[in-house]
Amino acid sequence: MLGEKCGVYSVVSTGEGDAFVPLYWGLVAQNHRGHESYGFLTYSDGLKRYVDLGLVPRIEREEILRWQMLLPGKRGVAHVRYGTSGKRDVYSHLKDAQPMVVSQGRSKLGLAFNGNLVNIGWLRGLLAGKVPKMKATSDTELLCRYMALKANGGIMEAIRSCMEEVEGAYSVVGLRSNGELFVFRDPLGIRPLCIGRSKDGTITAVSSETVGLDINSFSLIGEVEPGEAIVFGTNGNGMVERERLAKCPRRALCGFELSYFSRPDSLINGKPVYKTREEFGRNLGKRYQEYVRKADLIVSIPETAEDAAYGLHEETGLRWERALRRHRFVTHRAFILESEDRKVTIDRKINIGDGELRGKRIIVVEDSIVRGDTTKTIIGKLRERGAEEVYMFVTFPRITHPCFYGIDMATFTELIGFRNDEAAIAKQIGADAVCYQPLEDFVRATGIGAENLCMACVTGRYPTELAQRIADSVKPKVGNDGKRIYELEA
Repeated sequence: MLGEKCGVYSVVSTGEGDAFVPLYWGLVAQNHRGHESYGFLTYSDGLKRYVDLGLVPRIEREEILRWQMLLPGKRGVAHVRYGTSGKRDVYSHLKDAQPMVVSQGRSKLGLAFNGNLVNIGWLRGLLAGKVPKMKATSDTELLCRYMALKANGGIMEAIRSCMEEVEGAYSVVGLRSNGELFVFRDPLGIRPLCIGRSKDGTITAVSSETVGLDINSFSLIGEVEPGEAIVFGTNGNGMVERERLAKCPRRALCGFELSYFSRPDSLINGKPVYKTREEFGRNLGKRYQEYVRKADLIVSIPETAEDAAYGLHEETGLRWERALRRHRFVTHRAFILESEDRKVTIDRKINIGDGELRGKRIIVVEDSIVRGDTTKTIIGKLRERGAEEVYMFVTFPRITHPCFYGIDMATFTELIGFRNDEAAIAKQIGADAVCYQPLEDFVRATGIGAENLCMACVTGRYPTELAQRIADSVKPKVGNDGKRIYELEA
């Protein structure tokens, strides 16, 4: 199980309604992107902030008025978080919750972002002596204070500086204490960010995923382009500036968005994600016919592998037995826990029903194998239910390198695919075979093109300079005590 930081949403209303209700529902639709904490920041004669731990709460109809009084205003930003930087205790989770707000002189600036910064050491050095001591443990406060410091020359110039000087992945939504709302996306577009509008044209929203627009019945009008910034001014009349501040010869959308993170009903590159995942399954069926011929049935690890399992079922005609089920209200994320706790949590999250598994040769469809803990636990449970042979079909190619851009796999040594080939991985997790979708098949199914995807965790070719340099220097000496390798640069 992986974590990614995070999901963002913003709303600007020029009509009668306040921002909170669409802001709330836009965040609910993206709760899959972050279970650690959530938060809202709105503007009405100043900034009003509320953050808390856990899932975005269920709000009953009679409570809406109280929340609107707590978070008034016609513009706001919101965030759900998984931490991929900073400490992981509960106290730190609350300190690191977003949107984060900092003061610079008489003004305040708040922002939330999805992604991860690489040159955090440089940023700390730049800010040393110019800003108060950092209170949070993640890279969000660094970015927030950097933006506040640079915003004296105007928010658009601050964003321009960020795109020129800050390396990493960042899809950002933010508010200033003068009421300006701003959004921007890093020059490579590593994390998704889309923009939509209400049918009557009075509300503009920006969302990490299109499902955040759908839930509010907003129409998708396009992406926030890589390197683009949009500023909504203080006069209440909506958008005042939209400019492509940085142009890059390529894009680098994270491949994990297509395999794992995005909701299946979201659109990426104009195509529903579930359709891409179905194609992943068909690819695996065509590629590994030796195991298809041996197999009696297909099972899938819920939930992101289910569309691929359907595609595999369509391609092969094998029965898809949905014996694996997720305990719906066990929301603890295994990736944030210590090793032993992780195994227990995985065991509690997935249940295997007493289906027709005994004596069967089974293809298990999985979206990815990172550390191998989840997969090993599930294979063990399948064996207990009497499975004779287990063949793992994995939609994401073998992961051999850590991520710098917002996925919680930040060291070489934690990756089961770093030192092990498919046969060794199969032995470690207890499978009879491990069959990864080849990179070329994955790319073809996305319809995006290798030049516009970040697949550095597979290829070792990073789209930003410092990330490549750190990875190359750390790889020969991988014993780094588990520290995230982009933090070594600090």
